[in-house]
Amino acid sequence: MVARGFQQTQGLDYDETFAPVAHMTTVRTLIAVAASCSWTISQMDVKNVFLHGDLHEEVYMQPPPGVHAPSGYVCRLRRALYGLKQAPRAWFQRFVSVIRAAGFSPSEHDPALFIHHSPHGRTLLLLYVDDMLITGDDIEHISHVKKQLGEQFQMSDLGPLSYFSVQIYTSSCSFWHY
Repeated sequence: MVARGFQQTQGLDYDETFAPVAHMTTVRTLIAVAASCSWTISQMDVKNVFLHGDLHEEVYMQPPPGVHAPSGYVCRLRRALYGLKQAPRAWFQRFVSVIRAAGFSPSEHDPALFIHHSPHGRTLLLLYVDDMLITGDDIEHISHVKKQLGEQFQMSDLGPLSYFSVQIYTSSCSFWHY
């Protein structure tokens, strides 16, 4: 099911839509640091990412085709759906609450980079919409974080990083970086 977000009205059924996305310089820096320290970079993918966000506004929608509801009734959404303007922000806020509970802190330079320090080492996690790169020198903690995230979200462990694609939008066209 996809919401028809193009019919939403700012201030009525959404306020904030901005969700941070990792800067390409941060992606490159993370890969360079991991390579120079001989750290393995793992890649994770969150399935149905925008369905994990909690809504803070009251959002109603007409029942989708095929759903039988009494005339005049609407559905109140409690979770974000694809198509809602605030879905990316709702997902990011939920992710931040989970990763902070796991002891990570956001970077001052990039809000999509999260850092965990312990006596055993460092763990770095970079979020790009529904993809995560995880690296560091504390292998046990990385495994623990993967398990914790898997308990909170439907995820796929894609194993060691072999490629990372990012789409960058410009005003007239889109470019794919590989």
